[in-house]
Amino acid sequence: MDFSIRKIRSEDSEAIVQIDAIHSGEAKPEYWHERLKPFVEKGNRQRVTLGYVAMAEGHVIGYILAEARSWEFGSPICGWVFAIGVAPNCARQGVGLALCREVCLKFKALDIKKVRTMVRKDDVDVLSFFRASGFRAGPFIELELEL
Repeated sequence: MDFSIRKIRSEDSEAIVQIDAIHSGEAKPEYWHERLKPFVEKGNRQRVTLGYVAMAEGHVIGYILAEARSWEFGSPICGWVFAIGVAPNCARQGVGLALCREVCLKFKALDIKKVRTMVRKDDVDVLSFFRASGFRAGPFIELELEL
């Protein structure tokens, strides 16, 4: 499959909403509109944000959003991938892997030595993808309290 990767733009939000809705079962346009702002707005950036889309035949077929965070949970600066998605008809064709590699290369160029993400423990497809991308279990365990 032929595709290219470029920086994310505000006009990509509708395609991202659609791809996410397919995977999550719910369209969240307001969430994505707000979440994408730090990635597409120009001006004074107070943190490192990396947002890319994969394009094929003029259409967004995948996206990745990541940022650098320092001292969360006592950890020195590291990269965090917090959203990745690929259109189902383009899955398993290297799109997600290429997006992940792009982000990792950018983090490495910034001298960031680790990249983390969080995945539902029952999401076998996403776990398999990240493992195939080289991710392994890290030093943290997520805990939650139902209120």
